[in-house]
Amino acid sequence: MVEGGIPFHMASDQAGNVGRAYGVWDENQGIELRGRFIIDPDGVIQGMEVLTPPVGRRMAETIRQVQAFQHVRASKGTEATPAGWMPGEVTLQPGPDLVGNVWKVWKPEMEKN
Repeated sequence: MVEGGIPFHMASDQAGNVGRAYGVWDENQGIELRGRFIIDPDGVIQGMEVLTPPVGRRMAETIRQVQAFQHVRASKGTEATPAGWMPGEVTLQPGPDLVGNVWKVWKPEMEKN
């Protein structure tokens, strides 16, 4: 546990500098929207989510998405992860044959609820 009982580190951007850089600063209210950005080792934003302040994000989903991006990167783009994918589950082989045919190789029962 880190100080305050929260099991992860948090940062504060009271001046809104980071929020402005990422386009999540609300000038009218003087607050940042709840922004989450997944940035790869090359500095490219691979995923983003922006929510209004009353709604929180789910850390488990952020971790799942980071794992999915890491898996795709490790496969050098030869694999794709379907919605809800978890490490060790079925992946997809991207390409023209997959377009419109995902349902043939990835069955809804494979998705965890």
